[in-house]
Formats: sequence, structure tokens, C-alpha cells
Amino acid sequence: MPEVIAFTGIKKGDKVADIVGGRLTASLAEAVGPTGKVYAVETAEVVKGHAQIMDMMKALAAKSPNVIVSADPVATPLPAGLDVVFIRQNYHDLYDKFMGPADVPAFNKAVFAALKPGGVYVVLDHVAVAGSGIAATDTLHRIDPARVKADVLAAGFKLDAESSILANSSDDHTKVVFDASVRGHTDQFLYRFKKPK
Repeated sequence: MPEVIAFTGIKKGDKVADIVGGRLTASLAEAVGPTGKVYAVETAEVVKGHAQIMDMMKALAAKSPNVIVSADPVATPLPAGLDVVFIRQNYHDLYDKFMGPADVPAFNKAVFAALKPGGVYVVLDHVAVAGSGIAATDTLHRIDPARVKADVLAAGFKLDAESSILANSSDDHTKVVFDASVRGHTDQFLYRFKKPK
């Protein structure tokens, strides 16, 4: 989706980590151009449950030499000197059995450490009922946006921007995101956090 890529602020030559790369990895690779790099970080935990993702990503990397695919455990440090870290519809999975669960504060601190000063951390995910925190991460695959803000700000980031381009007021936040009535049309939040210079 071009609007999401534009929101990230990615420029030619940037180094980007795409956490649980997938549908937007090719667009990210195009955005950074041949002098940039996209690290498609699948995580060992994701690959364990979805082995086919590695075939898909390796095929993409074969066509796009600026894409580097890895499948290390979620606790593995990210490459250093990144301009952007992007996680799409998988932040909630850091809290569920899909990724362990992960040590979320440590993960966010690792993102902070990997980014250059002024670099950005972009989180896109499915909205859960306000005040629900992480209660719906494993069941509905949603997360309360306020929880994400609190998590990321606690790691030292500043909120730089938020967008409603993927908002959907007809989604009442009570259905699993794979339900046919909302799949592909869930209410989603999009935040851009910045590492202070």
C-alpha cells in the first residue's frame, strides 16, 4: 500500500528492518532502491509455524538483491545503523504464543539500539477494544493501541506521527481478524515513533 510506505518516510539508500516480512517487503525494497537494504526478519518462532514463508522470502530475495532474509530467534539483535524498523500486523504476536511470547520491553529496546539517531519505528496493527491491553493478542489477534504507545515510549522513543488511513469505524473490535466479515478490513492503527537525535 503506497500510503503506508509513504508514512514510513523511507528514502532511497535507507536500511530497513521488516519484522515478519511479507506482503510489503517488495514495496520496501523498491522504496530503498538498489543502494538500500531491506532486512526481512522472519524470526525462528514464526518460521516454526509457517515454514512456507521462507520459500516466499527467498524467492523475493533472489529477484531483489537488496533484500536479506533471516530466521533468527526474536531475541536476536537487529542489524545496526537502521533508518527504519517496520512491523506490520505482528506487534500483537510478540505477546502471544506465536512468538514465544517474546520479551517485549527487550525487543523494543533492541529496536531502539539498532536505529540511527532520528530513525523511526513504525507499528501497524489491528485495533482491540480500548482498555483491553494485551488480552486479545492470542484470541482475536488484536492489541489496544494505547498499550503499544506505552510500550514503545517506555523504550525511549517519541511519538512522531499517527495515521488513520487504515481506520474502519464499522469494525467493533470484537471479532477475530480472520473472521470473513472483517478480514482485510479491520480497524488498524499506524504509528511512527522516532529515536531522538
